[in-house]
Amino acid sequence: MKRRYIYVMLLLGIALFISGCAKYLEEKPNKRISTPDQLSDLQGIINNYFAMNAQYPSLGEIGADNYYLTDAGWASSTEKQRNFYLWQKFEDTAVEWNFSYKVIFNANLVLETLSTLELSAGQQAEARILKGQALFLRAYYHLALAQLFAPAFQLRGSNEGAGIPLRLSSDVEEPSVRSSIKENYQQIFKDVNEAVKYLPEKSVGKYLANQTAGYALLSRLYLLTGSYSQAAMYADSCLQQNSVLINYNTLSTTAAAPFAQFNAEVLYDCRTAVPAILAQTRAKMDPGLYDAYGTNDLRKILFFKRNTDGSYAFKGNYTGLSTAVMFSGLAVDEVLLNRAECYVRLGRLVEAAIDLNTLLAKRYKTGTFTPITFIDGENALKTVLVERRKELLFRNLRWSDLRRLNQDAVSAVTLNRTINSKVYTLIPGDARYVLPIDRTVILLSGMQQNP
Repeated sequence: MKRRYIYVMLLLGIALFISGCAKYLEEKPNKRISTPDQLSDLQGIINNYFAMNAQYPSLGEIGADNYYLTDAGWASSTEKQRNFYLWQKFEDTAVEWNFSYKVIFNANLVLETLSTLELSAGQQAEARILKGQALFLRAYYHLALAQLFAPAFQLRGSNEGAGIPLRLSSDVEEPSVRSSIKENYQQIFKDVNEAVKYLPEKSVGKYLANQTAGYALLSRLYLLTGSYSQAAMYADSCLQQNSVLINYNTLSTTAAAPFAQFNAEVLYDCRTAVPAILAQTRAKMDPGLYDAYGTNDLRKILFFKRNTDGSYAFKGNYTGLSTAVMFSGLAVDEVLLNRAECYVRLGRLVEAAIDLNTLLAKRYKTGTFTPITFIDGENALKTVLVERRKELLFRNLRWSDLRRLNQDAVSAVTLNRTINSKVYTLIPGDARYVLPIDRTVILLSGMQQNP
């Protein structure tokens, strides 16, 4: 019976989840008591930004290599965040686990309820869109969980190891068991591919998934699984519908938050509350990364602010709030970089250079950018990966990139951190790239814990 309580923590936190929701959520917090019975009820669930879009897990960003802490900054952080910064096993991951499964729970509730409603002909189109958005959300958060609590997808492996539990029902009594890594990705792919069939080309707000966002997610998925032809193809499908890039020359270099929420590049808006350890007062930019930006690269000014001690803090958040939240959605620049990397890996160097030059021309001061020409694949890949890191930092992508890139000696990175004169190291393929599942979940479910 223990295994039936994988959602125990979810249910304990349901009051937090429903706060601020539409009238339906205030009146019907538990499916056992009542269920939504109108399309407006279901739209109320999907539209609840703070419950469905604002809870993306951030532990991977804590463990990534875009920043460092001083001894004092580390000491003043919470025990949990200190441990994850140093890649130490710490089995308190309830917040990240529960928030993601809450979104999945509600996506399942929407899908199940849609199948029971008697709809008029005029309601069919709205119902199809709701189905697509629910499938997208279920896939998005299953993927987020897999990046933390399951091993990376092995480009040259069977992927039969333990992944995350796939929740495909809102029934909290249904036992949860860990599916294989392969099954995780098969289900995520299935959900996104089906979602794209139902999603509209445009949505009423960027917090709601549309077809373009679905293509962007497929591009990310295929890149993570090493299917470069497909990743490039879906990136192309996405960019055919929306390829708008912000000209950074039009932005204020002195603004505390230079980028607006729902800006022109955002395809799907999702965010994370910035963990205290990543606050501007603590997290200092990796000097090597900061120095990699050219003199005329506007990202060097728009992304960072200088601290009084000469270090730099990050401010270039696509959420419009530089200090409070972290963008964790999908954007045109990521998709363009996906395609550029895939083109390099496929030997299409001219096309890769075109994509990279298209991006960088919008990032440098007007008249100062010299287009890049690729001659050999190895240097091309190195250049694209460096630009990917420089463009997409603090978007909850670097941890996933490290996990996939560490499978190739050419792109593998060994991470080092020093606290109180002691050096901590994370080598490529280390078991600590898979985080512990929360101890309470393990205790109540009987599931196998990660090493």
